[in-house]
Amino acid sequence: MPTMRAAIVSADFAPRPGYKLTEAEMRTRKVREGSKVWRNPKLVLRTDYPVPEPKPDEVLIRVKAVGICGSDIHFLETDSEGYIIYPGLTRFPVVIGHEFSGVVEKVGAAVKTLKPGDMVTSEEMFWCGECDACRSVDFNHCTRLNDPADLEYGELGFTHDGAMADYVVVKAKYVWKIDSLLEAYKSEEKAFEAGSLVEPTSVAYHAMFTRAGGFKPGSYVVVWGAGPIGLAAISLARAAGAGKIIAFEVSPVRRELAKKVGADYVFNPVELRKNGVEPWEKIMEVTGGNGAEMHVEAAGAPEHTLPQMQRSLAIDGKIAWIGRAPQEVPIYLEVFQVRRGQLFGSQGHSGFGNFRNVIRLMAAGKIDMTQIITSRFSLDDVYKAFERAHQRIDGKITIKP
Repeated sequence: MPTMRAAIVSADFAPRPGYKLTEAEMRTRKVREGSKVWRNPKLVLRTDYPVPEPKPDEVLIRVKAVGICGSDIHFLETDSEGYIIYPGLTRFPVVIGHEFSGVVEKVGAAVKTLKPGDMVTSEEMFWCGECDACRSVDFNHCTRLNDPADLEYGELGFTHDGAMADYVVVKAKYVWKIDSLLEAYKSEEKAFEAGSLVEPTSVAYHAMFTRAGGFKPGSYVVVWGAGPIGLAAISLARAAGAGKIIAFEVSPVRRELAKKVGADYVFNPVELRKNGVEPWEKIMEVTGGNGAEMHVEAAGAPEHTLPQMQRSLAIDGKIAWIGRAPQEVPIYLEVFQVRRGQLFGSQGHSGFGNFRNVIRLMAAGKIDMTQIITSRFSLDDVYKAFERAHQRIDGKITIKP
């Protein structure tokens, strides 16, 4: 059997005392709340992992570029008791990596829309398309995807082997062609880098435009956190005609990237507070007392960001919430009533033309997410790549098998 290199995360299956798993979670180890189950994680690069064989409705993709996501980092970072920080759906051991692009190597017998040689990327959410949620609400909330008893569906790199490997296999229905990016970038290397950033950019697109319904050109937009999702939100806000874009970020590298991709004002909230200024006060100053028509939370720090957003929300303003955090925080509903405000929780990126439209924006040169890549590693250097990732000094770290 052919083998390949693959970066695999494993961990001890050790539910926290007092936390009750369902019978299905115990049986399949596909758990909804990873931070309450998985302990003592480790990353191993295997060189003898079997190359997957595509089923009739699947395609085998030779990976060309794969990004390290914050979720990947949270698999390997632990709390004081050794449990992973990532709070969501997980099933270990698993080949990680879900932000990727590559070339179709082989197609299953039933695949008609793709062929070997196609440049592609893929969605990360493995939705069924048949449950009530998929048929009537949103693919990103597929009930089979989240069902611990159903091992066919889940998430690439979370419950199903992902793309931090030489090859990955996915169903054809999740795959999108990116040949148009080659026309835009005139370089296969750049096109594949851009293709690996379609997924995180689509997460921001889904939150801002599909879930929250977008904003009118000229609106003021504030982005909290300038990691890859936040940087994508800034780029998209610029492409959509925001009047002013304000970003908050503690990392100096990411603050510079925020300016590079389109932010008009970039502030370090820690430094502001040292000088006696709250972030919300700076927003009100920059917006002439109006506040922001859209806030994008991409920091995953609700205890810090929500109070600031509530005090700087424009009348009819929106909050698009992307950041993940396993904690409860108080919300002051009076603000949303008297300011006609709205808060939209967002998960995922699938459906609604999100991937298609992001690829179109990239192909048209309206956004260039390759600007946020600040480090590149080979798959053989995956340990070094994660050592750097834990330092949080980069925009995006990309691995090239």
